[in-house]
Amino acid sequence: MFVTNIKYNDAIVRRDPTRTVLTCHPETRSPAVEEIEARVNWTRDNALAFTYVLKGDLMRLRIPLPRPSRRTDRLWQHTCFEAFVALKSNPKYYEFNFAPSGQWAAYSFQRYRVGTPLEDDIPTPKITSRKLANGLDLEAIVHLGSLPVIQPEACLQLALCAVIEDENGTLSYWALKHPPGKPDFHHPDGFTLDFEPSDVDTSNHPLYTDKR
Repeated sequence: MFVTNIKYNDAIVRRDPTRTVLTCHPETRSPAVEEIEARVNWTRDNALAFTYVLKGDLMRLRIPLPRPSRRTDRLWQHTCFEAFVALKSNPKYYEFNFAPSGQWAAYSFQRYRVGTPLEDDIPTPKITSRKLANGLDLEAIVHLGSLPVIQPEACLQLALCAVIEDENGTLSYWALKHPPGKPDFHHPDGFTLDFEPSDVDTSNHPLYTDKR
């Protein structure tokens, strides 16, 4: 079992040893993308750390250029990575969009597709994106302490997704699971990842052990 501890802003998290791979919607194939891997972890200060790794030919994809980090709507019209967060057996959920440019968006939904943008409820997510020899990776940290639906130590259900834009402007849609029909990241069937607070492991790191 392969486990690595990663430091995010002095918060140590345990990387899920289970490799989660997104699948492309069968009607939106992208020949430039080989694979998208997604992982999520709790941090010590009740933030969620999302990691996405895209393997493919970046020369055949449109990747947004770096910009000042700010809230921006309609990021899903171009390449971006997404996370949907809900409690088990609760119709309310949150949507987060992370662009490689550093721009982001957050929305709160009372039920399926009925919601509004989050205004000042959360701190700005920290987004880090790197181009690799065979693709790119993106890490985003979202602090949930001010969100009323998400409580500390909560057991969550997640839907992890991505929208990738080809060089010709065509979009492909990636998710843990696609419901029947057209791409729909909001569909309840897509919330397939059960995420427990016990995924955090700080016991053996000097930042969080007694100093003698």
